[in-house]
Amino acid sequence: MARIALDPATVEQDLARLVLTLVELVRRLMEGQALRRLEAGTVTAEEAERLGLGLMQLRGAVETLCARLDIRPEELNLDLGPLGRLL
Repeated sequence: MARIALDPATVEQDLARLVLTLVELVRRLMEGQALRRLEAGTVTAEEAERLGLGLMQLRGAVETLCARLDIRPEELNLDLGPLGRLL
């Protein structure tokens, strides 16, 4: 059984990286769903504008938090071993 090695000096940084990874994953899933809805014509122009603006703001917030927490955006792309990269 593998053991998890936790370093008390980096636990906050590691937790922040994990949370930002999950937020980025959800943002990308939402972006894909929004594109599918746009292509299917199931959203109004107003809804499309709100979706686009919200997704851009969320992306900006993730980038801002990464910069504040000294996390490189590529660090959010977790290695899932044989499954490949997350993002």
